[in-house]
Amino acid sequence: MENKEKKQVPLRLSIKLWQELAQWAEDDFRSVNGQIEYLLSECVKTRGKGHDYLKADK
Repeated sequence: MENKEKKQVPLRLSIKLWQELAQWAEDDFRSVNGQIEYLLSECVKTRGKGHDYLKADK
C-alpha cells in the first residue's frame, strides 16, 4: 500500500546541479521537484533489487 502523504524536505543543491536537473526535468516533461522524486524512487527500487548502482569503479 503506497502512502499518499508527502514529507517536505529542505534540499540544498549547487546552481550547476539544479540547472542540470531542470533541463533533464524539462526534457522529461516534469517539474524539478517531480524529477528529483522520480530519480530518488528509481534509485531506491534499484537498491532494493541488490544492484550496486553507487559503487565507483576501482
